[in-house]
Amino acid sequence: MTVTAAPARRRDDDEVRPEALQTAPTVSRRRRALRPYLLAVPAVLLCVGILYPFFLGVAYTFYNFSDANPQPSFVGWENYTALFTSGSFWHSVQVTLMFAVVATGVETVLGVGVALLLNRSSWVGRIFERALIVPLMVAPIIAAIMWKLLLLPEVGWVRPVAEGLGFAGYSGTDSAAWAFIWSVVVDVWIYTPFVAILALAGLRSLPSSPFEAAAVDGARWWLTFRRLTLPMLWPYLLVAVIFRLMDCLKVFDIIYGLTTGGPGDATTTLQINAYLEAISYARYSRGVTYMFILWIAVYVISMILVRYLNKIQSRSAGV
Repeated sequence: MTVTAAPARRRDDDEVRPEALQTAPTVSRRRRALRPYLLAVPAVLLCVGILYPFFLGVAYTFYNFSDANPQPSFVGWENYTALFTSGSFWHSVQVTLMFAVVATGVETVLGVGVALLLNRSSWVGRIFERALIVPLMVAPIIAAIMWKLLLLPEVGWVRPVAEGLGFAGYSGTDSAAWAFIWSVVVDVWIYTPFVAILALAGLRSLPSSPFEAAAVDGARWWLTFRRLTLPMLWPYLLVAVIFRLMDCLKVFDIIYGLTTGGPGDATTTLQINAYLEAISYARYSRGVTYMFILWIAVYVISMILVRYLNKIQSRSAGV
């Protein structure tokens, strides 16, 4: 009995012959080589479209470009010196910081409270959870105009309610204190749902085992919240704080639509001062200088908070 050797197994599927590579179309190889560069073109165009106006604006801060001086000349640090020695500039810095800190703090506290209420499983919570995004769907300038109509002494209902609660002499946004308070209220009304949504997402992602162990040990609600919920929820809250603080530092539409920076300069922020200098007074270089200083402040503060967030995340991961 003769045993015939099995035919050699073809290895076409395992190996690619050199002649097959040589017959590959040259055009397709070039397309594959150019594909990464073609995909990078939109990003490069977007980067150029952002950086060119930015650096052009920075260059304008060293000139005296204005409507009265259409042929600007180089003035060096004169615009910065004029701002840093101006009382209006430091007043706007104070108003901006006060608004950012107060609005961000109130929105964070209320957002956490709303998230804790919505985290309980109930049909009421599910309804309010879907209605929570309604203020976020309203443009800030439209919300400011809506609240301005509500605050009018003639047609608004806020004044009768305030006087009924005992606020005698309530003057709406005609006084400096009330103008600032209502500016914060409008910002809180719009953006508290944003913080609540982030906090709610964080609450639903927390592990349940530590809370079950705390319940077995008989820990009270406040102790559980302070020792377990808040430390684990803090990275999510810090993300919300970073976004809200940066947005509040460069607020314009809400305050301008509600009070136009008034009464007087009581609610004039850096953004409003920049608008007044560049648009109302047609001093373009001075207005751009305001914006560049504000950009530096927002960048520095955001970098500090982002580094703190990275430390917290590294600590949570055990790194």
